[in-house]
Amino acid sequence: MRVYRQLLLLALASSVTFSSSASEIVQSKGNFEDKFRQLEESLPTPNDYRNAAGEPGKDYWQQQVDYQIKVTLDEQKRSINGEQVITYHNNSPYTLKYLWFQLEQNRFKSDSIAERSATFTGVDDSVNATNTYGDNAFAKIDLHDLRRQQFLADHQMGYNIQNVTDVNNKPLKYTIVGAQMRVDLPQPLKANNTTKLKINYAYNILEEDAVGARSGYEHFPDDKREGGNDIFLLAQWFPRVASYSDYEAWHNKEFLGSGEFTLEFGNYDVSMTVPSDHIVTATGVLQNSKNVLSFQQLQRLDKAKTADKPVFIVSEDEALANESSTEKGTKTWHFKAENVRDFAWASSRKFIWDAQGYQQGGSNPQVMAMSFYPKEGGELWQRYSTASIIHTLKVYSRFTFDYPYPTANSVNGPVGGMEYPMISFNGPRTIWHDDESRTYTLSEKQFLIGVVIHEVGHNYFPMIVNSDERQWTWMDEGLNSFLDGIATREWDPNLSWGREPSDVLEYMKSNVQVPVMTQSDSVLQLGPNAYIKPAVALNILREVVLGRELFDFAFQEYSRRWMNKRPTPSDFFRTMEEASGVDLDWFFRGWFYTTDHVDISLDRIYKLRLDTNNPDIDFERRRQAYQEKPMPLSVEHNQQSGQKTWVELNADNTDYHDQHDQFSVTNKQRNKYNKKHAELDPWEQQALARALTEDKNYYVFNFSNLGGLVMPILLDLTFENGDTESMMIPAEIWRRSPFEVNKLIVTDKDKILVSAVVDRRGETADVDIENNYYPRQIIPSRIEAFKEEERKGNKYRDIMHDNKEALKDPDIKVKKK
Repeated sequence: MRVYRQLLLLALASSVTFSSSASEIVQSKGNFEDKFRQLEESLPTPNDYRNAAGEPGKDYWQQQVDYQIKVTLDEQKRSINGEQVITYHNNSPYTLKYLWFQLEQNRFKSDSIAERSATFTGVDDSVNATNTYGDNAFAKIDLHDLRRQQFLADHQMGYNIQNVTDVNNKPLKYTIVGAQMRVDLPQPLKANNTTKLKINYAYNILEEDAVGARSGYEHFPDDKREGGNDIFLLAQWFPRVASYSDYEAWHNKEFLGSGEFTLEFGNYDVSMTVPSDHIVTATGVLQNSKNVLSFQQLQRLDKAKTADKPVFIVSEDEALANESSTEKGTKTWHFKAENVRDFAWASSRKFIWDAQGYQQGGSNPQVMAMSFYPKEGGELWQRYSTASIIHTLKVYSRFTFDYPYPTANSVNGPVGGMEYPMISFNGPRTIWHDDESRTYTLSEKQFLIGVVIHEVGHNYFPMIVNSDERQWTWMDEGLNSFLDGIATREWDPNLSWGREPSDVLEYMKSNVQVPVMTQSDSVLQLGPNAYIKPAVALNILREVVLGRELFDFAFQEYSRRWMNKRPTPSDFFRTMEEASGVDLDWFFRGWFYTTDHVDISLDRIYKLRLDTNNPDIDFERRRQAYQEKPMPLSVEHNQQSGQKTWVELNADNTDYHDQHDQFSVTNKQRNKYNKKHAELDPWEQQALARALTEDKNYYVFNFSNLGGLVMPILLDLTFENGDTESMMIPAEIWRRSPFEVNKLIVTDKDKILVSAVVDRRGETADVDIENNYYPRQIIPSRIEAFKEEERKGNKYRDIMHDNKEALKDPDIKVKKK
């Protein structure tokens, strides 16, 4: 249905006819496989909305949705009550009879598709389920899963849609379909017209640690305040109009959990009423700072704009004192954001708040980088959160465009890492010790820096370059992971960031994978497939295939073309090829449309000498080669024992053949050569003479492609005189023989090859290094000595001895992060 609708829309949008599909091209003879078949056969036909260069076409359009929202956070009940006025701008050439909304909170209802289709993976098929007294359980369930089930059973989840009306409060018909809602318009909305409607709604906020979502609350029961404290991270918190595009019409595939969000750009005017002692941060710019901040906080904010280091707006001591607050009442925080595709916010009385202005120049000269975190974030967040924000903006803007928003926020809470326009939720914290101190590990430091770079980087992809995350996860996660790899290497290359070709090898050669172009909810291993593999692919494209100059120009061209617009994979592929001037169809087809991997084997090398056809030269060479062959072992042993041969014992019994061997040249052969040489054209004689004078070395390299993914061959040569040479053989060497090729390499007479290696530095994600060497190498590895562990299980328990151990207090509290 989806494909039919896409084809129908494209046919209506353009007078360009459809070309033959790839399925009509069949290799019916032999076993040839064209790894360089043009990708255009698989991509949508260019039209007036998206042209063949990968640019927005002359009739490109996208919808706009503006929101005016008033919302109240009920801290005690942990619930949201909101009312919103939506202004929908129909910029498409089509008339709309209804609007579709995303109700992502409904994903957690017991009757949602996501919950009903969830599978259980804890069964051990090797255990007999009828053996209830055995040592091994038939199935295992994680305690986190139990906690999740119990929370969802104890709380009513999902949206309570209280009413849907037009601006005159006249009810509109609506239909809820799982995690979506269709609102029927009172009259069809024609092209280039606008409609408004109102929605009142409420829902109970999830406990993030219990359920595992992308937003929710985190409870701190040990804070010195009756009932403890909470951090609220609010996202997917209001009914959002679904996207309507030229290539899919309504994007109404229900939220199942993996496929993230694709939305329309618009302007937001949001007022959040929260407890009066809470600090709030959000997408956009605070409009009523004088009403919600103290005079001292306002002064600090002003100072932070030009500071060299982060300035505390709310200090650690102030936040700690605020944790014990018994203040009553509420405050309303008012934020506005222009031309953003979503809105998220956070609220808590626990927040420490630091800020620093980043001067970037251009059309948006200053950005306020700000971090919000509880005492549990400690020195780790003080040192690295805001600094990581600024570093991200510097690096990403160099590859794309100036950061267009006025703020960039990093918030610590229960969400490990999630992104929204101008605000991201990031999880790492310090470790609390019995001596009341806090420390952090190297891995937590690296995690914080990396996750802040990654999530803030998402402002560029997909918050500004607005790709469809639910359909193609790699378009935001993969492109962003590629850039965060660059940014983290520029932060500290000595730390392991996980974006190198070696990090994807095991996944690339595994059977548990799907093509990168797979729809998000069907991806088997999201991390390797959507993040690491496309990031590694783009890094190889930049460093190996195109080179930095061509790649960076094309990537920036793509970013700027589609800034504040909605690209598809075809737009990316076409732009990268068109702007770089290099045919990349083979690369994108292999890396994104298949599950092939890289495994180029250097099977053998032949050393050749140029035959001159001159018997006096060629036969002498053959005699030398014959004499250099190893002596048969039996002959060697005869000589060592002093045994004489018949010829040696009977020297007088010889003839003509004892003076001449099979390599002796006859006059007949010389005459034949002289005749043939005389028949050569002058240029042929000259070429042969030069070759004989230079006496070069001719090496034939035999390569096989075992992984199926064609790639350039990076070859390093080592010569007898100690010289080394590196060369890149383009991927096009495989165009007529994708499984096995031979390459002739000619060297000077004094450059005698002794060894060769393919991809010595591991730059192309070749999964098997053993077949990269010629001659073969001993591969270094490790062996570990260990003591066999004691056998475990019911049969080997010493019950008599174990029961002598004193019973310990089960209520001992373990301090957590």
